[in-house]
Amino acid sequence: QVQLVESGGGLVQAGGSLRLSCAASGRTFSTYVMGWFRQASGKEREFVAAINWSGSNTYYADSVKGRFTISRDNAKNTVFLQMNSLKPEDTAVYYCTASSAGWVSRRVGEYDYWGQGTQVTVSS
Repeated sequence: QVQLVESGGGLVQAGGSLRLSCAASGRTFSTYVMGWFRQASGKEREFVAAINWSGSNTYYADSVKGRFTISRDNAKNTVFLQMNSLKPEDTAVYYCTASSAGWVSRRVGEYDYWGQGTQVTVSS
């Protein structure tokens, strides 16, 4: 079992930055693919970014590429999402997620564990 707790969300003006953190329980954190998804009001949950177990490979949705950076610290069981140049359309609840599948996926159904989510609101 893996428990995930996100933090770092909030209200920011367009063009600003936020850094989300996700603290994970469990001794096998370093074996999991970690990801971030988001869900805006009235919309489906969508892929944002993912990182493989070692941190050597990262993947991004086209909508955030060049603005967001995912990273992980396996010694601290934590994954991060640095969000720069935020836009109003980035407003959503952001979810941290973990997959034991061994490969990176952009599909919601491929992830085993989910955090409770943290709200990010970008004002124009």
